[in-house]
Amino acid sequence: MSDRDLPNLRCVLCDRVTAEHFYRDDTRADHMRDYYQCTHCSLVLISPEQHLPADEEFKRYEMHENSPDDPDYRTFLNRMFRPMNERIEPGSYGLDFGSGPGPALHVMFEEAGHSVELFDLYYANDPSVFDKQYDFITSTETVEHLREPRKELDRLWACLKAGGWLGIMTKRVSSREAFRSWHYKNDDTHIIFFSADTFKWMGKRWGTTPEFEGDDVVLFNKPA
Repeated sequence: MSDRDLPNLRCVLCDRVTAEHFYRDDTRADHMRDYYQCTHCSLVLISPEQHLPADEEFKRYEMHENSPDDPDYRTFLNRMFRPMNERIEPGSYGLDFGSGPGPALHVMFEEAGHSVELFDLYYANDPSVFDKQYDFITSTETVEHLREPRKELDRLWACLKAGGWLGIMTKRVSSREAFRSWHYKNDDTHIIFFSADTFKWMGKRWGTTPEFEGDDVVLFNKPA
């Protein structure tokens, strides 16, 4: 794809029109997807006209079968729970953003003595949670679905107390070559993809340094 074929695509995270074509997936039977990378914040995104309609997106979420009683799901969520629990004080007050149809992470935190509010666009849509302040906020397998990540992530950061922790769990883009065979891009509800450089850009914007845990967890400490 040549430069003249690029859409006038504004990055949904940094708000710059600085995209370059990153990858074209033309192997799908239903529709083709083009991926672009912002040269300013390194976010990989698809253009809005390739997003699923909201009703179709919801149908995909209804297919998820997650439960706090599933030991494998708990093991999966432990990738967020363990590093966050190590950083917060006993009896902390948190928010789980994007809790989904079978909330489980909040159960794990409450078993550890914390209290947790829930928010999910489809399953726990209570905007009043954003009027409160939290010691910690978690978001697992959610940010890759956001249509307005700048707005949503800044809102979470504003809800975090000074000294508090924001934890994000999402698979990270490593390279263009690895992206070609990356299973994570094949979920049509995944519309943006973060890299380590994207999270470093976010940390600089918020005045903090991201702390990476494994391949898919990053934590931000809000300056006191």
